[in-house]
Formats: sequence, structure tokens, C-alpha cells
Amino acid sequence: MTSSTLFKKTLLATALFSTSAMAFALPAVVTNGNNDGDGSLRAAIQSGVNEIVVATDDQIMITETLDYDGKKALAIYGKGQTVKALGDFTLLSASQGASLKINGLNFSGPGGFDIENQSSDLTMAGKGIFIDVRDDQAGKVKLDLTNVTVAAVANHGIHISDCNLADACGGGGGGAGEGSNASIKVTFNGVTVSDVGNGKFDADGLRVDERGNGSITFIAYDSLFTGVGADGVELDEGQNGSVMTVVTNSAFNNNGGYCNPDILEAELEIFLAGEPDENEFDESNAVTEKDIPGNVVGTLDDDCFEREVDLYDSGFVEAYEYGIDVDDGFDIDEAGNGSIIAKVMSSEILDNLDEGGDFDEEDNGDIRLVAIDSRARSNSDDGFKNSESGRGNVKGLFYYVESTDNGGKGVVFEEEDNGSVTVVVNDTLTENNDDSDKTGLEVVQEDKGQGTLTVRNSSIVDGIDAEGVTVIED
Repeated sequence: MTSSTLFKKTLLATALFSTSAMAFALPAVVTNGNNDGDGSLRAAIQSGVNEIVVATDDQIMITETLDYDGKKALAIYGKGQTVKALGDFTLLSASQGASLKINGLNFSGPGGFDIENQSSDLTMAGKGIFIDVRDDQAGKVKLDLTNVTVAAVANHGIHISDCNLADACGGGGGGAGEGSNASIKVTFNGVTVSDVGNGKFDADGLRVDERGNGSITFIAYDSLFTGVGADGVELDEGQNGSVMTVVTNSAFNNNGGYCNPDILEAELEIFLAGEPDENEFDESNAVTEKDIPGNVVGTLDDDCFEREVDLYDSGFVEAYEYGIDVDDGFDIDEAGNGSIIAKVMSSEILDNLDEGGDFDEEDNGDIRLVAIDSRARSNSDDGFKNSESGRGNVKGLFYYVESTDNGGKGVVFEEEDNGSVTVVVNDTLTENNDDSDKTGLEVVQEDKGQGTLTVRNSSIVDGIDAEGVTVIED
């Protein structure tokens, strides 16, 4: 072999090795449970690699947030280790909106939070995992969790924020703020979120805020959301874009209790000082807002109280009512031009302090819900509530569903504008719902649209309330 040929082969081998090294860079390996320094998880995150293997058997104790400030996707692979926060701060943050993939890790805050033991800094209350989407981001932001637990943090257990107002973005259809053009996709497999969101008002198990022209996709298998202060899961899409979700063999149980009625009802009574918590007035009484009690102040958390006032056209007070703002098991709000498209299969929604499942679509777009082999039981309000208030349609298909012992109605489908309502219920049981009205199934078309309810081989023990729809029973 000539020296020239050998040199060329050496150059080729070097080039191949370099290309391979670039394409298949070795992951960083975590070898100890230290807060920082060589071999720590923090050092691995800051190293610039895109894959991390957690090899140590030690618990990883951190004294401040683990912040990944890269823009490329990051994957972390563990084998059941725990990342423990030694204080009330966010455990893992992707501050530049990077996608995250995490397998086999547990994230735990300090715990011990409730309305009487709130976070000491409500603006900085700790989260479990936080992705902060950049204002200029496009494409898709992904969070993929497998065999992960998140527990004992004061704030949201898991939060993806595509909103320029951060935690001031607000929830529900009234949420404010603007966001990027990126869409968000969340995939959970074997994920447990428990005892989170109990250190401040309106902190959820999983919270996704999407305030740009993107959509939200949420897929969950074999996952549990329990003991959350606010909603077990809250998906808020506030501009153009849809919410699409598939939930299989998962549970949303015992959520919504940060605003603890057992404590706050007594505080409301003290504030009202003998005035009733609800009242109605004849217009001739000329009652003004100055004549009725005002917004609740001086309690453990004034945000927990809702005050609703209805006025006559004259401006005089017709009625007022106070309530305590408890939350749901699974809450979806879509407030722009987009739809809610959901499948809930082999899942349960039990013992939540407000609705079990609460899906609201406010503008042009549909609600399409398929529920199969699932149950809602002992929720304080409706078991399944689906409300469309814009120019969209409502479509529901229930197979082998049970909705029993809920404080509100068993199942609700309502359309308030000109859209149609089409609901098919098969092999379904509702019983002992709605203490006062005894309603198991309510289907309503309130405007000029059309509606059909078909009930087959089902036992609606507590009755059907149908308005503006044709009912077909087999």
C-alpha cells in the first residue's frame, strides 16, 4: 500500500468518525446526587448535550432550579431516582421553550402546603416541571413523560406556558395574554401527579396555556392526577387553534380542594356579618350595589371567593350570590376559532370538588366528545359537562359509561347559539345525581340550532332533561 493510499484511508476514517460523533454524541452521565459539580445532574444539563443518563442510585438533592437554557430538545433517562427540592422553588425549567423527554424520574418538592400553609412567595411558588415557550417560537413544543412522578410542589405540578403574561395569564375562557405560533403536544405514559398546587390559588396538576395561533394536543395513558389544589388537568387554548385529547386508563380523582370549603365557609360567614350569602330583590326596592355586601376581603385567600351580581335594566340589583371557587378533575377551555376534540376511554373521574370533566368552547368551533368504558362518580357538581356558546356544534358519543352520585347532573351537553346538538348514549348508567333536580342526562339547544338525543339500552335512573332536541329512546 502506498503512503498516499494510506493517507487517503486515514482521512476517510477520520471523517467517518467525526461525522458519527456529531450525529451520535455520547450522553452526559450523572454519577452522584450532588446539587452541582462534576457528575451532578445540574452539570449535565449545563453541559450542552441533548441526552442525559442518570446512573447514580443516590437521591438528587437540589437547592435551586435546574434550568436548561438551550433551544434544542433535551432527553433525560433515569431508573426511578428522585430529584428532591430542598425548598419552595421550581425543580426543572426549560427557560427557552425546548422540548423535553423524561423517562424514569421522580420530582418532589418540600410538601406540606395547604391554604393555611401557603407558599411564602406566591409569585415564585415552585413548580415541578416548567416549559416557558419563547414569544418567537414556531413548530411544535413537546413534553414526553414516561414513568414520571411529580409531587409536593406549591404551584402547578407541570406547566407549559405559551403566554407573555406568565403566571398572570389566567385560566379559563377569560384568560388574557398573547403567545407564539407554536403548537404544544403533551404525552404522558405512566405519569402520576399528586399533592401539587396546594400552596397557592389556581395551581393545577398539569396546566397548558396556549395564547397564540397554535393548538394543544394532550395524550395520556395509565396516568393519575390526584390531590391537586386546583384542576387535575387544565388545558387553556385562548386564540385560533384546537384542543385535541386522548385519555386512556387514567384517573382524575380528589382534585380542586385548595379553596377548602370546610375552612372558608366559616370565613365567609364572618365577612358577611349576618347578611345572607345570596339574596333576590324586587326592582321596586331600588337596591343598589352599595346596599349589598362587597367583594370578600380579609380571609386566608380572598381569590377563593366568587361574587356574582345580577342587575335589572334600570341598574338596580336583582340578585347576588357568593360562592367558593373549588375546581375540577379535567378542565378544557377553548376560546378562539377552534374545537375541542376528546376521547376518554377506560378512565375515571371521581370525588372532585367541582365538575368531574368540564369542557367549554366559547367561539366558532365544535365540541366532539367520545367516552367509552369510563365513569364519573361523587363529584360535587356535574359528572361530565360540555358547553358550547359560539357558532359550533356539539357531538357526543357515550358507550358503557357510568355517571353516579354527583352533586350536579350526571351528563350535560348544551349549545347556546345556532349550532346543532347530536348525542348518542349506549349502555350507560346515570343514578342518584343532582340532589334537587334529579337529572341524569341533560341535553339542551338554547337557540335556533337543531338537536337529537338517542338513548339505547341505557338506564337513566334519575331522568332526562331535554330542551330544543328530539329524543329517541330504544
